[in-house]
Amino acid sequence: MKFALNQMTVRRLDFTAFLDLARDLGCAGIEVRNDLDRPLFDGIDPAEAGAMIRARGLRLFGMSEVYAFNSWSDEIRAKVETILAAAKASGAETISLIPRNDGTQTGNGERQANLRIALKEILPMLDAADMTALVEPLGFGRSSLRSKQELVEVIDALHAAHRYKLVHDTFHHTLADGGPLFPEQTGIVHISGVVDPSLSVDQMEDEHRVLVDEKDRLGNIEQIKALLAAGYDGAISYECFAPEIHALADPQTALKRSFDFITSELRAKAA
Repeated sequence: MKFALNQMTVRRLDFTAFLDLARDLGCAGIEVRNDLDRPLFDGIDPAEAGAMIRARGLRLFGMSEVYAFNSWSDEIRAKVETILAAAKASGAETISLIPRNDGTQTGNGERQANLRIALKEILPMLDAADMTALVEPLGFGRSSLRSKQELVEVIDALHAAHRYKLVHDTFHHTLADGGPLFPEQTGIVHISGVVDPSLSVDQMEDEHRVLVDEKDRLGNIEQIKALLAAGYDGAISYECFAPEIHALADPQTALKRSFDFITSELRAKAA
């Protein structure tokens, strides 16, 4: 298992402590973010940050994010250029593209056209940087890109599978009513759990995303098992948004317990 740690899960830790935690947990690598309440890498020069990551034996699996990438504009182009430059300087393996998630541009036809325009515009930028972009469908009803199937169809139409990969997020996969898995097109898997029994699926939000344990309602174990069985061999990255996870006094113990639970459950189901 190539476990990874998304910076959102422990967003209160400074960058150095975040790296040390990922190393001490035995993670294969990390994902960093530019949407926290402080600068990317806590203001550390990207090249220096990349060296710090590699010195701990970690990979920088991804850098998030360009939000609303599928509402193409000069502003979005500039954001893509900025994140590509930081990704190249730090040695990041991918950048992350996040769709508009405010209830607009969701109409059939409109959303596919907007997606195609954006991916077509970004493609030569990725080619020039020799970089892969991870595109993450969001399962919320208000999202302008919910379907992995639609995303794959546009990527294939652009002959761009060499530059674009999917994010399989267990939370968003559940919210989008499941559907087919695309292991060969998947660049990373994001995991988190929802354990509140009072929520219906359409009431689940980022704030409910906690660590995976035996109370998980998202079927994380089943989703991971299916992806692995279908040939996925990439990173499985913890991405929690719940305030109570951010506030943990001892995130290492809690995360290790969850990693161990996931590993043991997968072994039990494989037996």
